[in-house]
Amino acid sequence: MAGVNKAIILGRLGQDPEIRMTPNGQHVCTLNMATSESYTNKEGQREERTEWHRVIFWGKQAELAGKYLKKGRQVYVEGRLQTRSWDDQQGQKRYTTEIVGNTMTFVDSGAGRGESAGNESFGSAVQGNDYGSQNQGGSPQMQRFEGNNNGNAGSSAPQYRAPDLDDDVPF
Repeated sequence: MAGVNKAIILGRLGQDPEIRMTPNGQHVCTLNMATSESYTNKEGQREERTEWHRVIFWGKQAELAGKYLKKGRQVYVEGRLQTRSWDDQQGQKRYTTEIVGNTMTFVDSGAGRGESAGNESFGSAVQGNDYGSQNQGGSPQMQRFEGNNNGNAGSSAPQYRAPDLDDDVPF
């Protein structure tokens, strides 16, 4: 029986993306994202809990994240959970669990938190090397980027996936 490994988060970046290159020339982007939930405690007081997530993108998606994302931006991410291990300087085994992203959607334009949205459009389809057209309206828009982020060079070209449409449209 096959299993399902899927992570979905909508959160804000806690810092600017960290972009690196692998020795074979592939881009890698690390995002630190915060998600928050509000709840009422036993005393009836509202409380908020924040959880931090490490997200990794590869290839073209890493380039796009580095180009368009900044601290404070809201991003929707889909991917899979992956746990890695390594030995630290003292010889201790260390582990980290991260989300290897395969879809990212820019939820806001970045304006309003000290950043300028510029003329980039986050609402046009991305095909090949066309990363967007001019956004004359300046309004926040969403853009969804997908790829196969398994860490293999050249296998993660972004693709646009149209939203699911309702088949019960009366015309």
